[in-house]
Amino acid sequence: MSVEKLLNTIKEKNPASDLDMIRLAYDFAAKAHEGQTRASGEPYINHPLAVAQYLAEMNMDTSIIIAALLHDVPEDTPVTLEEIEKNFGEDVASMVGGITKLGKLKYRGMERYIENLRKMFIAIAKDVRIIIIRFADRLHNLKTLDALPEKKRHRIALESLEIYAPIAGRLGMGEIKGQLEDLSFKYVDTENYNWVTKLQTESYKEHKVNLEKTRAKTETELKKTGIPLISLNGRIKHIYSLYRKLLRYDKDINKIYDITALRLIVPSVSDCYAALGIIHKLWRPVPNRIKDYIAQPKPNGYQSLHTAVFCEGNQIIEFQIRTEKMHEEAEYGIAAHWQFKEYGKEKKVKQLQWMNELAQIQKTIFKDIKDIENLKIDFFQNRIFVWTPGGDIIDLPEAATPIDFAYSIHTDIGNKCVGCRVNNQLSSLDASLKNGDIVEIITDKKRKGPNPNWMKFVKTNVARNRIKSYAKSSLTDWLKDKLLPGKKGAPKS
Repeated sequence: MSVEKLLNTIKEKNPASDLDMIRLAYDFAAKAHEGQTRASGEPYINHPLAVAQYLAEMNMDTSIIIAALLHDVPEDTPVTLEEIEKNFGEDVASMVGGITKLGKLKYRGMERYIENLRKMFIAIAKDVRIIIIRFADRLHNLKTLDALPEKKRHRIALESLEIYAPIAGRLGMGEIKGQLEDLSFKYVDTENYNWVTKLQTESYKEHKVNLEKTRAKTETELKKTGIPLISLNGRIKHIYSLYRKLLRYDKDINKIYDITALRLIVPSVSDCYAALGIIHKLWRPVPNRIKDYIAQPKPNGYQSLHTAVFCEGNQIIEFQIRTEKMHEEAEYGIAAHWQFKEYGKEKKVKQLQWMNELAQIQKTIFKDIKDIENLKIDFFQNRIFVWTPGGDIIDLPEAATPIDFAYSIHTDIGNKCVGCRVNNQLSSLDASLKNGDIVEIITDKKRKGPNPNWMKFVKTNVARNRIKSYAKSSLTDWLKDKLLPGKKGAPKS
């Protein structure tokens, strides 16, 4: 790792970059960290340099790369934030200050850990660039975990798997999420990591010849029909994602069709649909495996067409079809809005609803580990996307129920709920919803409020808190009527 490599990467991607300012930031950080070493014994400056390199490869703009080079200076050296602002400006100092305020998140002392989580959520809502730098910081730390004691390695990896990776997923940063998961999985569950890695390698060796034949034949057909093609490449499923899918399919790898996939990038949306038609003409589609995330994007903004088809050797291969812009946002999510090519333009990114919800957590008092577990369910667990009859998508945690769905729409709908239909069939209110379900809530205006027994099966904090709130207000009203008889609403004797 060298500053020359960093400068060359930036110059290659963005020739108009201010390389002098990048070098100045590196020199400033190197001087501040002089004499400091990491657990591996290497000079400490190698860490911020690696973080900056990762962000440069993501095509981030100059201010984010400078902030990455300086991100540990105020915390680990005598140099102050004021000095950084004086030399590099308010915007860079604000990002560095945001990272510094987060401190080092640790599973040590629940009270302190929860406070640090609150700080992180508030920081994300205030300036999402802070968490982008934090992700790059965490990726490099995970790649150098071998230098740490085993207990510390496990703690950092577990936190990355359970907190950081899901946040990356919610921000639409698919590639970063995958890397965080795979690097963490290796230390959290080494045995299963090795098992899945071996399975993945063997499966790829078995199918790569047919995959390449399918790729070449598809490319030829697309060019023949005049559909402009930016790229058509294979991709292998991330190890941890494959592991989770194996658990859902009784560990039978033959039931999983997207271990390898072909990713097709075209210039426009109309080209996406035209390419889908050609692929289905060329290869027989697998029934019920076509997903249109262009017409109906995922809540995190993900857009793409997915289809699974029977290809060469009767092998099932998934195609992902998208535009270049969709691909960048699928890989880097919200970070794509700060890529250098957007530099100088207004960067107002529509905040995702859940980011604001996370920021509100600072107002909640967490008392024990149960609160962290509830937090993981609401914000960090795998998500499902459930539809209203009107075509709106509701983002819920895995295994959420119709009651969770009802309260996610409106408190009154939850309170007045008396039944539901899932995919036009009557269903119980405690049923676990699945990805793609269409849910219709049946309400009764005469119903006074929620059933307290719903607390036994709801999955989201929103539903749980609404049910508790109603029960509390009902008890308060009842006590008032008892203590102040004769008032409106007092029970008749």
